[in-house]
Amino acid sequence: MNGLLEVSTLINGMLTRGTKLESAQFAKIAEAVGRVFSVRADEVAMLSLAEDGRFLRFCVPEPLQTVGEIPVSSGSALAARTTREKRAEIVNNFSIVPHASVFEAVRLNDQRGEPIQKIMSAPILNDGKILGVIQVSRKAKLATSAKDFTPNDLKHLVSIAELLAPALSLFSK
Repeated sequence: MNGLLEVSTLINGMLTRGTKLESAQFAKIAEAVGRVFSVRADEVAMLSLAEDGRFLRFCVPEPLQTVGEIPVSSGSALAARTTREKRAEIVNNFSIVPHASVFEAVRLNDQRGEPIQKIMSAPILNDGKILGVIQVSRKAKLATSAKDFTPNDLKHLVSIAELLAPALSLFSK
């Protein structure tokens, strides 16, 4: 998959500088990840685990950085479950799964946000230690208008999460 090579090249180029990474650099990574899965950059979320391990904070999309944090103890947040279980998963019926929709209501671009219909989530790990989570979603007015994610898609997301681990450790919080 050419997109994975693009993501790898982009991340490796950023890492060679050896400096803290900013939101703008993660936004570029999100754009490249979006191309891998044919989604918009605002349908890619990267979250970092707070130093105390109690909350997840958005790296991208940038507008979500100021909305709030996700408690790792949350029973309804997929990102929290991904963090606790250190396991990747696909939810192709996300619109009917109980979840906090506060982040979906935030306007990320010029248009009114659409609900997340499909989502996949993967832990970002370094030597078995959780650093954060990457999620890719498909937003649409109706669930039937969004293409399902496949096990092969999830395999690619896990590969991207592995590439992201050294970059996330350099995220400037």
